[in-house]
Amino acid sequence: MKVQAVRRPASRRALGRSLSVIAAAGAALIALAGCSLSSPSSDSGSSSSSSSGASASSITIDLANYPSTLDPGLQYDESTYSVYRNIYDQLLRRDPKTQQPEAWIATKWSNPTPTSWDFTIRSGVKFSDGSPLTADDVAFSINRMLDPKFNSPQYANFSAIKTATATSPTELTLTTATASPTLLTYLTTLSIVPKAYVQKVGDAGLNSKPIGSGPYEVESATSGSQITLKRNPDFWGTAPSIPTVVFRAVPDAASRVSDLQSGQAQLAADLTADQASQLTGGSSVQVLSAPTERVAYLALNTLGDTPTKSADIRKAISLGIDYDSIIKNLEGGYAKPVGTVLTPLSFGYPDKLASNKYDPAAAKKLVQESGVSDPQVVFPSSPSYDPQLIQAIQSDLKKIGITVTIQNSDQATYLKKVQDPKHDWGSIRFGLWSCSCLDADGVLYPLFHTGTIWASYSNPDFDAAVEDARNTLDKGRRASDYAKAIGILNDDVAGIGLYQVDAIYGASSKLSWKPDAVQSMYVDQMKLSK
Repeated sequence: MKVQAVRRPASRRALGRSLSVIAAAGAALIALAGCSLSSPSSDSGSSSSSSSGASASSITIDLANYPSTLDPGLQYDESTYSVYRNIYDQLLRRDPKTQQPEAWIATKWSNPTPTSWDFTIRSGVKFSDGSPLTADDVAFSINRMLDPKFNSPQYANFSAIKTATATSPTELTLTTATASPTLLTYLTTLSIVPKAYVQKVGDAGLNSKPIGSGPYEVESATSGSQITLKRNPDFWGTAPSIPTVVFRAVPDAASRVSDLQSGQAQLAADLTADQASQLTGGSSVQVLSAPTERVAYLALNTLGDTPTKSADIRKAISLGIDYDSIIKNLEGGYAKPVGTVLTPLSFGYPDKLASNKYDPAAAKKLVQESGVSDPQVVFPSSPSYDPQLIQAIQSDLKKIGITVTIQNSDQATYLKKVQDPKHDWGSIRFGLWSCSCLDADGVLYPLFHTGTIWASYSNPDFDAAVEDARNTLDKGRRASDYAKAIGILNDDVAGIGLYQVDAIYGASSKLSWKPDAVQSMYVDQMKLSK
């Protein structure tokens, strides 16, 4: 996979003033001409073009990366689940308007006791190989992610489940160790795999030749380049209006913009504010955006042999980052400040939490008093992350006396490195995290609870607080537990929230689709006119 070239951080910060002018001009165009560029502070983005008339026969979607896997029980990064959620059905989906869980493969459910759930599984659903989807496949899909040997990065999301049992082909019972307030929201992310097929071909076989029951099936794949999906003729639901979908890995964001402008692509993900400004005013393209639950953050390695084992160094890093400059000059206003590794869209975000403070003088003093001589930190990254943002942080930390070495790799290598339990991946890492659950449990637990695949941090008081919050249905108690956990996390500076992410997409003006807070990319919800 192509690794994006690293550019100098100053080049984009210098654009801050001109970006403001461009943004103002864009706003004027919206007011005067109804331009489809959505305001950075608004939740909008569906195309104004009419979807009546003939539909296009295919859509090409440019992603930042090739999917890390097509096994939905494994990686959970945006470029990966954007593809596989169109191949596999989820147990539940979210209502596009309210974002509340709604029936999908499970048609109804009940909660007869605080720790037991009964689900009715839709009958007549078939996998693309012709075999029927049953409750046994759903139970298998859950249990394989709970198997420690499978080592799923999604384990924390489903770890509240104690047992998953099919009591008939259409009836599923789940039991939880304690009351689980977030079970339904996590089940919107559960993609269902065929038990018999996986047992026959193994996990590697499922990845190389996926079989699902979703609206699309794999037609062809060129590793590292593109995946073509075709409409599943046996899909149980409404047939997608777009017969063919081509997902392409285009790590260079500028190339994604060029593809849109030339008509080679009809949708491009993971654009920056700079690129959004390039697309405004054109009649053939539009910018779609929405505030999301996704948080941009830094995780600090507190367990490895690195300068960030020092609490003073971690606090200095927190105080040494110019958050407002990042939001204004790098994100172009398509972001909002946060005070921890969570966004206000998620339950558990404290009401009066102050945003992060920038105090380079105090940061420099902490470095000098830390006892760490000439701190040298390693910052792993990948083409998924804006290199100018990574270098802006590098530049900020240099000003306070911390030397940062950036190590770039492709996304799959990056994920393998930072998930290594030896905690030898470096000192700080950037991440963009969304649990698709709108709840603090899906952020704080997987990222920072002791022993999870993402955590390079351990504090028993933090662990106890997040465990208590996930084991009660009392919203007041949960809010109190999360306030305590966030206080501990912020004091330890094991993670630093940088900003709340606005998802920015570039799209053909002929595409009708509205982004949402959890960054779903269900192509069966899109319409593309000729």
